[in-house]
Amino acid sequence: MEETASAGTVAQEQPAILINKNEKIKKLKVMVAIDDSDGSFYALKWAVDHLFVAIGVAPEMSLEEVGMVVLVHVQQPSQHFTVVPVGPGGAVFYPPSSVVESVRKAQEESSAMLLSRALQLCKDKMVKAETLVLDGDPKDMICHAAEQMHADLLVVGSRGLGKIKRAFLGSVSDYCTHHANCPVLIVRPPKESST
Repeated sequence: MEETASAGTVAQEQPAILINKNEKIKKLKVMVAIDDSDGSFYALKWAVDHLFVAIGVAPEMSLEEVGMVVLVHVQQPSQHFTVVPVGPGGAVFYPPSSVVESVRKAQEESSAMLLSRALQLCKDKMVKAETLVLDGDPKDMICHAAEQMHADLLVVGSRGLGKIKRAFLGSVSDYCTHHANCPVLIVRPPKESST
């Protein structure tokens, strides 16, 4: 961006957005996958800063005219039972339902906190957002949700797994690029400078 000085003031050149009043603007539906990683929140911040700039550049546009963000969080299904061999006969122990319920409740609270933080980021940037919490394998559920919600773009963060870890653990972002039915944007966090 160029900076120009005129009569003691400094102005930054704004990005150009051409808006023809006679044309209907397509509302952009961006789905952002959120988990507890810094990478997913960086991806969300990047998306609202770069994809929804029309609000700042063309303030006469309302939130509904620009589009919206769908925040999707997928909870791993909790195991309903745990098999633990106990004693010499190898007896099996199943945790009581109160333990299973406690784990489920902790997952729901964690999801609510994550999405609350993500919604606040969207609200601060004046971007309309809604949330979606799903249970299952994150890779499959994110792609399925993008298809069901008719997302125009799926944004996912990158954890920066190496080749070996990615081969063994799998990568949600890699899976989504191959299986989602909409364009996928993988946002990598900036490399930290070693100064």
